[in-house]
Amino acid sequence: METPPARPPHRLDPSGGFPHTVNARLLADGAVARVELPGGIEGMAVLGHEALKDFLQHPEVAKNARHFTALREGRIPAGWPLLTFATVQGMTTADGEDHRRLRSLVGRCFTPRRVARLRPRIEQLTEDLLNDLARAAEAAGGVADLRRHFALPLPMGVICELLGVEARFRDRLHHLSNQVVATDIEPAEAIAANRELVAVLGEIAAAKAAAPADDLTGALIAARDEGGDRLSDQELIGTLLLMIIAGHETTLNLITNAVRALCAHRDQLDLVHAGGASWADVVEETLRWDAPVSYFPFRYPVCDLTVDGTSIPAGTPVLAGYSAAGRDPSAHGPDADRFDVTRPARPDAVRHLSLGHGAHYCLGAPLARLEAGIALERLFTRFPALELAAPEAELAPHSGFVGNSVRTLPVRLAPAPSRGA
Repeated sequence: METPPARPPHRLDPSGGFPHTVNARLLADGAVARVELPGGIEGMAVLGHEALKDFLQHPEVAKNARHFTALREGRIPAGWPLLTFATVQGMTTADGEDHRRLRSLVGRCFTPRRVARLRPRIEQLTEDLLNDLARAAEAAGGVADLRRHFALPLPMGVICELLGVEARFRDRLHHLSNQVVATDIEPAEAIAANRELVAVLGEIAAAKAAAPADDLTGALIAARDEGGDRLSDQELIGTLLLMIIAGHETTLNLITNAVRALCAHRDQLDLVHAGGASWADVVEETLRWDAPVSYFPFRYPVCDLTVDGTSIPAGTPVLAGYSAAGRDPSAHGPDADRFDVTRPARPDAVRHLSLGHGAHYCLGAPLARLEAGIALERLFTRFPALELAAPEAELAPHSGFVGNSVRTLPVRLAPAPSRGA
């Protein structure tokens, strides 16, 4: 009997789009899928929950791009939109002792105890931003973009305060971060955005070196200037870049997606208001059901691997399919597509992987959970009738297939007046 021809790789749409329909189709064929990355580069995506959990902690899987065959062979151009993910010098591209060294330099700022101390500041910033949101809505006939006025400035403000980054840099950093993580950007734009972001971070670091302060950037500069091998110049800039992007983009999408989910499932919101579930439950279910990161680049097998029956050649760039794993029926049951805030409390519930697993588990997970929980509780306490001001189907998806959310989230803070009023 002849072997049927191999299914062609799934071409990931560089412009993004909501991932769940495609994920379900790919998962139906198996836990691992061949994918085509921008520029015709072949890769793989691990989509199934158990397969991804195993892959994320596999001892023969690396993060350092020296294992990336296409890059090593010169087949990746300078303006490739995913190049920064592969080559930035920091925790996300380091293995072994280098990874432990870099993670230890910032890890002390993100312990649960230290994060808990940030609660009063996060609560105050949340209240200030809710006032800004109310003013924006009042000025625009009752509708405001929640993503712009609330979901973005909260995590960006917190991470920049931790780093000691002045407010005047924040809008520019977000704009450049968006370009760096976009997968539909033109090569010349990608190169320019990366250069400008590095230049801005260099300016911030130089100012901090000239006027040392008790913040995370100051601590990183001290580690660099102590000599030895604690931190290089490139690792300093790479760490700042990763902290700013990961420190606000993930939480921005998490808050945005949670508001969308609750507005579309008012029964679940009512359940939380009635005490039948907690805001922490909302955060966990949103992470599972609509992960803020859809396909995270990259990991590379250092030898040929077989994952859930699928061969992955050494040096292949592999995406972690967090949004697919979160709705994998084999792990989360036949109702995996259902948003259910009581799910995390069920004894048979499987913990999601949306913040990673293993040595590279998200360092900022406690902070993201705290920020999102406070934001959602304060938002829906102050505006219990908040609703989307546009149909879900009309919301434009996030640009690119790495992040998973919408570009804007217009909301109405109070019910629209009836026509007879």
